[in-house]
Amino acid sequence: MVVLVGYSSKYGATEGIAERIARKLREAGRDAEAKPVSVVETPDRYTAFVIGSAAYMGSWRKDAVEFVRGNLELLTSRPLWLFSSGPLGTATRNAEGRELILEAEPKQFDEFVAALEPQGTKVFFGALNPEALRRRDRLVRMIPAGRELLPEGDFRDWVAIDAWAATIAAELPASA
Repeated sequence: MVVLVGYSSKYGATEGIAERIARKLREAGRDAEAKPVSVVETPDRYTAFVIGSAAYMGSWRKDAVEFVRGNLELLTSRPLWLFSSGPLGTATRNAEGRELILEAEPKQFDEFVAALEPQGTKVFFGALNPEALRRRDRLVRMIPAGRELLPEGDFRDWVAIDAWAATIAAELPASA
């Protein structure tokens, strides 16, 4: 019985979150593996799913969306949690005073929650290493507003990630 912590990560921050969740599940006595959703060939071999993606411009990455939409029937039949990573920086509220974590929910969450009724959803802050950026993102970061939009640093809250993983481990059926 294996839990898939599947992810789609552009620069590695979401991969790091997925790896951490899988490790915490294993430490709690669950068999879990983290892997990119793009390489999952037999999803029906998993007994539970934690699926996450980086979010850009309010959306999950394409391969994560396709994985979920392509496996709706399977995902509705097994325990499921969804997470997203994306907001950067140390501010917890946007300019209008709204919680960034709530504002950063990818637009697919509404669709997926309605269709799949996951046990939980979560948004985590991400990380950005400017040296790893691809050309287009490097160009965006060169303009002053781009630096504000894409601040350098690791903003992942490992305590919150660990706590969420512990909640998942506690909610998993004994056979998962």
